[in-house]
Amino acid sequence: MSLIGALRGQPSALALHLPAHGRGRGLAADLARLLRDRPGRWDLPELPAIGGPLEAEGAVAAAQVRTAALCGADRCWFGVNGASGLLQAALLALAPPGGRVLLPRNLHRSLLHGCVLGQLQPVLFDLPFEAATGLWQAPTPAGLEQVLQQAGPLAAVVLVHPTYQGLEGDLAGLIAVAHRLGLPVLVDECHGADRAAALGAGADLVVQSLHKGAAGLAQSAVILLQGERVSAVALERSLGWLQTSSPSALLLASAEVALRQLHAPSPAERRCRQRALAVAARLRQRLQAEGLPLVANQDPLRLVLHTAAMGINGLDADQWLMARGVIAELPEPGALTFCLGLVPPPALVWRLRRHLLALRAALGAEPLAPFTPPPLPLVAEPELPVGEAWRAPRQAVRLAAAADRLAAEPLCPYPPGIPLLIPGERIDAARAEWLCQQRLLWPDQIADSVNVVA
Repeated sequence: MSLIGALRGQPSALALHLPAHGRGRGLAADLARLLRDRPGRWDLPELPAIGGPLEAEGAVAAAQVRTAALCGADRCWFGVNGASGLLQAALLALAPPGGRVLLPRNLHRSLLHGCVLGQLQPVLFDLPFEAATGLWQAPTPAGLEQVLQQAGPLAAVVLVHPTYQGLEGDLAGLIAVAHRLGLPVLVDECHGADRAAALGAGADLVVQSLHKGAAGLAQSAVILLQGERVSAVALERSLGWLQTSSPSALLLASAEVALRQLHAPSPAERRCRQRALAVAARLRQRLQAEGLPLVANQDPLRLVLHTAAMGINGLDADQWLMARGVIAELPEPGALTFCLGLVPPPALVWRLRRHLLALRAALGAEPLAPFTPPPLPLVAEPELPVGEAWRAPRQAVRLAAAADRLAAEPLCPYPPGIPLLIPGERIDAARAEWLCQQRLLWPDQIADSVNVVA
C-alpha cells in the first residue's frame, strides 16, 4: 500500500494519541478553513509578502512579533522541523564548542543530537525515581543545588517540564537556583504548551511543540526568548544553521494559529477547552470508581494508567488495546499514557472505561514487583566525547558481557526517545545488569546486544 493509501485508509479508532488536535477535531476554525481550500494554494515559498522565520519583513515576521507579545516573550521564532530542530538550535546558541551543558536523564534524544552538532559536552544529572511506576519524577530545587555543586563549570542548564506523562515540579524554584549562579536556562516545554508555565517561571529560552499541547499540525513548533542571558543574534545564527531554507508556509501559519488559540482564545474556543476538561474529570472519576489505578499528574488532558498496579506490563496493555481499536500515546513497562486531546473523542468516558475494564479482566494479575532505579551517579558525563564515540569503530557485544566497555550509540527504546545509555558512557557491571533487566521489560525494543567502542 502507498503512503497516501495508508493515510486515507486510517481506521476509525479510539485515537488517544498525538497530535492533540485529535485528527482535526480541535483545529482552529481559520486553519481548518485553509485546509479545506483548494489543495496546494497554501504551499508557497518565501515570497516577499510572506517571508520566513529569519526574515525582517513579511507576514511571518509580523506574526512572530504579535505572538511574542501574546506569549509574554521578548522574541519568538516559529519552527517547521519540530521542537527537535529548535532544541538543537537553542543548545548551539547557549554554548560554544567544548562547552559543558547540564541535562536531565530524561532528556529527549534531540538534545543529545544537538550536543553532537555543537561539539558540546553533556553533563547528565540523575532524577528522583518512583519504583511503583518506573517513572522518573521532576527534580527539586534542593536536588538541583546539590547537582550544581558537583557539576563543575557549566555554560547552561536544560530542564524538561512537564514530562511526557504530565508530571511537573517547582519550575520557578529550579530556574532560580540556576540563575543564582548566572546560568541561562532552556526549558523543553514540548509537552506543556497548553499551560505555558516556563516563561512565567523565569526561563530564558523555551521550546514548545505545538502539536503536543496545542492544536498545531505535526512539526510546527516555537522557540521563545526573554531577558538578556541569551543572545538573540546567536540564536538566529544557530536557527539559520539548522532550520530549512524552504519552510512550509502551512506549518508557519499553523504555529501562529495554535498559539493564538492558546493565549487569546475566542469564546467558542474557551467553551471547547472547558468541555474537554469536564470530560477528562468525569473520565478520571469513573475509572477511579471502578478501582482502576491512575498515576497522579498535573496535566488534566493526559491520563496515565498505572498498569503495573494491575499486574500488566504497559507494552502488553498497549498491544491488547490496539488490537481492539484503542490507540494510546505512550506505553512503558509500568504505565500507559493516553492523550485525551483538545476535543476528546465522542463517548470517550463510556468507551475507554469499557475497554479498560475488559483489559483488567483479560490480563490483570497481582501487582508487578517494584522497578529498579538505574544505578547512576548523581552527576556523570561521558568519558569519550559523544560525537567521537558515535563515529568510532564499533563492535556488538551481548549486554551481559558489556561491563567496562564504552557505549558507541544510545540505547533508546521508542517511544518517547529517552536514552537509557549515552554514547561515550562507560558501562559498569551494575549498569550492564540493569540493562539486561530493562530488556525483559521492553520486549522487542531492546536487543540482547549493544554496540561498544572497539
